[in-house]
Amino acid sequence: MASKIFIDANTLLDFTLHSATYLESKQLIEQVVNGKVQAYVTPAIVHIVGYWLTKAYSAAKAKELLLGLLADIQVIDISHEITLIALHSKMTDIEDALQYYTAIYHKLDYFISVDKKLQKESIPSLPIYTPKEYLREFQ
Repeated sequence: MASKIFIDANTLLDFTLHSATYLESKQLIEQVVNGKVQAYVTPAIVHIVGYWLTKAYSAAKAKELLLGLLADIQVIDISHEITLIALHSKMTDIEDALQYYTAIYHKLDYFISVDKKLQKESIPSLPIYTPKEYLREFQ
C-alpha cells in the first residue's frame, strides 16, 4: 500500500515556482502522479499556494496549476475539535500546527516540509521529512 503523505505549502511552492528544492519537490510530485504515494493537503494549503501563484503568474495560471495538482492530491479538512487540539499544542506557528494536527487526525504516514523549525517540533506518530530526506529514505 502506498504511503500517505501531507505536503506542506512550501514544498508545493518550490515545485510550482521552480524555487529552492524544485528538483526534489518535482520527484516527490512524480511519485504522487505515478501512484507510488498518496498525497494530501488542506484548503489552507490551497489558499496559500494559490495566493503566491497568483502573485507570481496570474489568477488563471494559478487556477490551472492548482487544478493540475489536485488531480492527484486529495484535499482533507479539519474539524473544530482538531483545531482546538492544534491551538493547545506546543507548536508556536498556528498555521503549521493546524496542518500538522490535521495530518495526524487523518492518520497520514509522513509530513513533508522544508521547514526545519517545524521538524524540531514533530512527534513520533507523524515524522516530518524534507522532500529530499523522504526520497532518500523511501524511494
